[in-house]
Amino acid sequence: MTDLARQLNDYRLTTAEILYRLPDHPSFLQSYIWQDLDLAPKFPVLRRFLDWWEGNLEGRLYHVRVGAVTLLSPGEMRHAAIEMRVH
Repeated sequence: MTDLARQLNDYRLTTAEILYRLPDHPSFLQSYIWQDLDLAPKFPVLRRFLDWWEGNLEGRLYHVRVGAVTLLSPGEMRHAAIEMRVH
């Protein structure tokens, strides 16, 4: 599905700030910014990414902050009450 089609199907631009700790420096928090189109409020794309993170990376998740905004929505369709011709 193209990005335009996804946006018309209620996908939103989702940004997540992921704070994590690495095993060799547990006292430091590091930050990672993730951004993609996702469905609010369940965020299946972000959840899939976080599951992948926990299974494949050493950085232990500490905190995830999520923000989402609609960029595009289907327009309203209205019927015109009048039809005119201009020459």
